Amino acid sequence: MKSLKTVVLAVTAITFLSGACSQPALQPVSVGMGLNPQLPKPSGSLLPVVKIAEATGWSEGQTPLAAEGLKVGAFATGLDHPRWIYVLPNGDVLVAETNAPPRPDQAGGIRGFFQDGAMKKAGAITPTANRITLLRDQDGDGVAETRAVFLSNLNSPFGMALASGRLYIANTDGVVSVPYTQELTRISATPEVLTELPGGTLNHHWTKALVASQDGSKLYATVGSNSNVGENGLDKEEGRAAIWEIDRASGAKRLFATGLRNPNGMDWEPQSGALWVAVNERDELGHNLVPDYITSVKDGAFYGWPWSYFGATVDTRVKPERPDMVAKAIAPDFAVGAHTASLGLTFADGQTLGPQYGSGAFVGQHGSWNRDPFSGYKVIFVPFAGGKPSGDAVDVLTGFIDADKELAFGRPVGVEIAKDGALLVADDVGNTIWRVSSVR
Repeated sequence: MKSLKTVVLAVTAITFLSGACSQPALQPVSVGMGLNPQLPKPSGSLLPVVKIAEATGWSEGQTPLAAEGLKVGAFATGLDHPRWIYVLPNGDVLVAETNAPPRPDQAGGIRGFFQDGAMKKAGAITPTANRITLLRDQDGDGVAETRAVFLSNLNSPFGMALASGRLYIANTDGVVSVPYTQELTRISATPEVLTELPGGTLNHHWTKALVASQDGSKLYATVGSNSNVGENGLDKEEGRAAIWEIDRASGAKRLFATGLRNPNGMDWEPQSGALWVAVNERDELGHNLVPDYITSVKDGAFYGWPWSYFGATVDTRVKPERPDMVAKAIAPDFAVGAHTASLGLTFADGQTLGPQYGSGAFVGQHGSWNRDPFSGYKVIFVPFAGGKPSGDAVDVLTGFIDADKELAFGRPVGVEIAKDGALLVADDVGNTIWRVSSVR
């Protein structure tokens, strides 16, 4: 006869993984999008809503769905969990094939056990290849015919940036660099450490994005929080939930902006010259809380996490309370929907994709686990005018998910503009780099 503990564990598992402990959202995800998102009253339960689309991959000939006026094709397939993209000046495309490092201090117990099970179902727990692959489309037909292991034996690499003849890579624990010249398809040099970044054996949000300043003198690196809302202890959050500014010559660094729960994609807005970032907000407050966002980043600014969100909206779960920090919190510029896991961010470069995509930001939304029905699982475009968001977000690339059957064919992550103006999208479940271009 099964023990009571085993029975309770099984029942809890079914409830946790099915999301049966909560009713579906009464409002669409769009209420948490735009310049003035709705922020409903928080709701919660002992166990969070968990609704996961099972990772299946694409069948032969199947692709995502491009918006009207656009088409999509595979730039490269058969990759190993491609997460992030960087386009070199000669048009070569670097892809970080990567996943989380070993994290022995990650949450245990019943909650941790079932969260791990959910992430495995989503295709998020796989061994990390720890490499950067180079893709080259020499004949310009939109398909990479050259593929080479560019750099290997890294430590969960993610962001990449080129400056003054060196390629900088953000590993999960720091920034390293190697010499680069454009004829190379493989680098054999041992990476040199520029600076360390918060990592360790807990390392809840492990990804580190990277961007160089426009003059190449500084690097900016994102570091996500070590928890949802500080539940692992605020001492574990030292230097995290932040963007670091790194002096490229010396490796000296300082905190540039803080209170950003899980910042990822960064890019420079072409008209204003401001740094923008995509941020994943906190979970477990309800289907439509808290909206993820994209925002300009001000030097020295604080954006609320963990004590508040969207300015002065206090998160009462966080103890001790810090009204002094809440008073400092800046509201972000533009909400992109709750639990969408918006990771990738890149700005349009001209009107190659059409005039409607000539000015604005493309955002890769990896997809929800804490919402019913699903949110994200697509690439959106936020139009800009005068250096600021100027209208509602529109879908650019969809079809990554069969919501009815709860299947995920792919999950978009990093987005970048190719040298020819096409949009490249990393898909870490479909193991593909997609290329979106104009039908004209």
